Amino acid sequence: MSKPRFSSTIAVTGGAGFIGSNLLTYLVDHHHDRQFVNLDTLTYAGNLANLKSIEDRPNYRFVKLDIADSGAVEAAFDRFQFDGIIHLAAETHVDRSILGPHPFIRTNVAGTLTLLEAVRQSGRRIRFHHVSTDEVFGSLGPTGLFREDSPYRPSSPYAASKASADHLVRAYHQTFGLDCVITNCSNNFGPYQFPEKLVPLTIRNAVAGETIPVYGDGLQVRDWLYVADHCRALDLVFREGVTGSTYLIGADNEVTNREIIQRVCRELDRRLGGGPREKLMRTVADRPGHDRRYAMDSAKIRQELGWAPSVSFDDAIAATVDWYLTHADWLDACVTGEYRKYYELNYSNRQQAL
Repeated sequence: MSKPRFSSTIAVTGGAGFIGSNLLTYLVDHHHDRQFVNLDTLTYAGNLANLKSIEDRPNYRFVKLDIADSGAVEAAFDRFQFDGIIHLAAETHVDRSILGPHPFIRTNVAGTLTLLEAVRQSGRRIRFHHVSTDEVFGSLGPTGLFREDSPYRPSSPYAASKASADHLVRAYHQTFGLDCVITNCSNNFGPYQFPEKLVPLTIRNAVAGETIPVYGDGLQVRDWLYVADHCRALDLVFREGVTGSTYLIGADNEVTNREIIQRVCRELDRRLGGGPREKLMRTVADRPGHDRRYAMDSAKIRQELGWAPSVSFDDAIAATVDWYLTHADWLDACVTGEYRKYYELNYSNRQQAL
């Protein structure tokens, strides 16, 4: 049997994580002429079971790889001759960055530098799409929106590490002429999100009848973006974004953390009865340096590339709650650590050395 031919080969770093696995599933389903290689070191948030639906597709490959390991990255570049990189691999949980910032610097800063150097040393034109966050801009006041030219004021070690990576990407575009684009997204939610994050944590605790923690007064405002809409935006920017440009991706869903919890609880009450589960909310000490409000002006991506959210906020919340209720085994495996066995059972024997 002859090997399939592809028009290009794209690396997706961090493809076993929340956004990465949703993105890879979308890309593999929508671009059959392209090969997608998932480069992921499988930290605690990396779960190959997220990709079960595509793991045997001819245009999908997985390589266990640490992006901060320059030798492994160079070997991957030599083997696959990448035409593009969508770079999502990152340590992302703010609380963890406060407890221990070093892994964030290694992965988010040194790892990004390693990838950029590999692109530069290849001598080939490789599109480098760096996926970043609104947190690099710090906290907004009660009014106003972040824009592409907003100053950087990161408040946490996580945000500082992502800001550093953004600056490196821009520097490599300006200094070495690399074909780079950057996207900064707002808070994502949806299927396959590790249950340390607010929405899946709320669902799990509310179903179990356990306390739902609320930082401070719970009135921190975020712009909530459904992951499926984010994936469409990433695909569009990677293919059509202007080199050297930055695009902000938000959904104009400014909602407080407290209201998110209440909405999720009401959805669960409708499906499961009982409640009201929002009574499980308990105030805990606020996080150090907790940003009060984020909000994005996504006019540029809407006007230049024609992107807009396709799922209403209410429908996205309902779909997310339904997904976690019908994937209780997945959620339990994350909590117990059983999900880690998926790699050993399904990949370790067939993992090819670079």
